[in-house]
This record gives sequence, structure tokens and C-alpha cells, in this order.
Amino acid sequence: MNGITAIHHRFFVFSAVVMALLCLMAGCSSAPSDSGALQGYVEGEFVYIAAPLSGKLGTLFVQRGAQVKVGEPLFELDNIQEKAARDETKLRLVQLRAQVADAKKGKRPTEIDATSAQLNLARTALQFSERELLRQERLLAASVVSAQDVDRLRSQRDQERQRVAQLEAELGTARLGLRGDQIAAAEASMKAMAATLGRSEWDLDQKRQSAPTAGLVFDTLYRQGEWVAAGRPAVVLLPPQNIKVRVFVPQLLLAKIHPGDRVQVTVDGGSAPFSGVVNFISPQAEYTPPVIYSRESRQKLVYMIELTFAPATAAQLHPGQPVTVRFGSGS
Repeated sequence: MNGITAIHHRFFVFSAVVMALLCLMAGCSSAPSDSGALQGYVEGEFVYIAAPLSGKLGTLFVQRGAQVKVGEPLFELDNIQEKAARDETKLRLVQLRAQVADAKKGKRPTEIDATSAQLNLARTALQFSERELLRQERLLAASVVSAQDVDRLRSQRDQERQRVAQLEAELGTARLGLRGDQIAAAEASMKAMAATLGRSEWDLDQKRQSAPTAGLVFDTLYRQGEWVAAGRPAVVLLPPQNIKVRVFVPQLLLAKIHPGDRVQVTVDGGSAPFSGVVNFISPQAEYTPPVIYSRESRQKLVYMIELTFAPATAAQLHPGQPVTVRFGSGS
């Protein structure tokens, strides 16, 4: 609960206690004059909309008293830093994806062509060395050349064979690309950057808050341009399903009331009563209810009214409004 809401709550409770004391001093009774009727009040369970990140309130899309639908934008904090972080992460992810793709491709086609040409040249030289060695071995048998010359040609032939084997291995490696562990490391870096991008996009989305449920904009706690701390509510919603009536029932009547019983609720100036259902019975007893309204004290109550024209007359019940409750109708 923030400071403004806490002040409203304390003022509401203080006013209720003052009214109760005035009522007791005047000798009025909390029980109504007509039989079977009890006095209660409307209570609202508010939904406080906050952003998990801090920032300056850039745009407030709603005003107090407006009706909003599910998903309708409520407010947006300044998000320049989050947008910059998101864009930077996107570019880094593109870079890593390109590096992974390049690592899987191996060398460029022109480099592979150059290695292939060197291999063809080495094979040609090997073929020449083998033919020359065969010819010199025949001359050695005829005692035309020395054994030293033949040994020299045999050594050259062996070197040409090793050269061919080396170029064949280099060509195969060039077509394979980087080693598997290097590719795996590059892919891991790419996945980590993708996760970082997801976090950056989440941070950016959290700067803009939308209505999680339809309801009334009960209050706006900040103005445009003000700094909103992380987790501090900026908009207070009151969904219609969160409006309830609380009434304090004498102990003698408690045994006659059960969850699911139908009740009739009447408000001052209302043409017809509202039909309600008992939803909860407190397991704890209280000696003095926090709010006591009588017919006499109602006439002395004053309300600050802000006129708004909302769809369906804004759920027809308002928190803090005194009501008359009658049990036993349709139970």
C-alpha cells in the first residue's frame, strides 16, 4: 500500500469511527427499524498495477473514473535505455549467427579451388617421379647409372607422395569447416545471446503495463513526468467482481445463515434491491464492527462526488456506500 492509498484508508477508518461515536452519543441504534434488516457497507478489493522496473512516467493512457477492458494500456514508463539494450542485443545475435554459419561452411570456394590446384600439380609431379624412377632402375640393371642416382630419385618420389597426401588432407579439412567443439562453442554463445535478447525484450515490455482485468480506474497515483520506483503502483483498478458488501450479523442470527444463501441489498435512493449471495462467513467473532451506519446517521453523511458517465452505470455500487441487507430471501 503506497502513501496516498494509506492516507485514504486511514481517513476512511477515522471517519467511520467518528460516525460510530456520534451515533452512540445521539442514542441511535445500529439496528434498523424494520425487522430482518441489517446495516452494512460496500467494500472494494483493489488491483494495484505496478511495473517491476523503475522509470519516469512517460504516458498515462487512462484517467480516474474511466472504464477499461482487458489488455487496454494503462501507463508507460520511459524506455529509452531498454530499447537501446534490446537493439544492441539483436545486432550481437545476428553477428553470432553469421559466425556459426560461417564456421559450418568451411573455407571459401576460392580457397578450396587453390588447394585443389596444388593437389593436381603434386599428383602430376608424383607421376613423373614414378616414371623416372622406373626408367633409372632399368638403367641401373644395365650398369648405365649408379645406385646413388637411383636412390636420389626414389627419395624424391617418396617426397612427392607425402606432398600429395598432405594436400588431400588439407582439402578435406577445408571442406569440413571448423572442428565440432569449436562449432558447439559458437552455437552456445549464440543461444546465450538469444536468451539475453529475450530478457531485454521482457524488460522493454514491462515498461508498458496493460489492464489484467476489466474494471474501473479507481485512482491514478502519479502524474506524467514523475519518477515511479520499481514495484510502486501507478494505477488502481476496481474490477466489478471485486466489489462486495460487508455486514455484521448478531450471533443469534448466525446459525440461520449459510454460504450460498440469497440476500437482498438496498441502497439509499435505489428503486429496487440488488440480489446477492453469501460468499464468506468469518470464523472469528468481533465485539465492535469497524463501521456502523443507522438511518439517522446516513442523512448526515456527505460524499465527495466526481460525476462520470461510464458503461452500465459503473457497476452501481461504490466502496464505502452504506447499504441495507435483508437475509432470508430465496434461501
